[in-house]
Amino acid sequence: MSHSTNKPIPKLRNSPQPPLSHAGAVPDSDRAKRPPLSEAPGTGQELTPGDRVEGLGNFGKPTGEFGTVERANEEDAVVKWDDDGRMRIHQPSLKKI
Repeated sequence: MSHSTNKPIPKLRNSPQPPLSHAGAVPDSDRAKRPPLSEAPGTGQELTPGDRVEGLGNFGKPTGEFGTVERANEEDAVVKWDDDGRMRIHQPSLKKI
């Protein structure tokens, strides 16, 4: 059995912002508007066979390894490194030079 009443449903109040972690801290509502801390540096670069690339480590930091692209698709590339052999690498881990 359901009881129906003509009472209006109360509206929820907006809750106040939580306190800041320290004086001068950025409120949470403003942090959402900032760009991400790091973006994949290889985004938007199309690799083709013959391109020279440099390997990238954590957070896009160059590793100092250089090589030549032998094959590539949208996601991966087969790279012939100058000092070792071939490796299949995810493209965001490569920087075209």
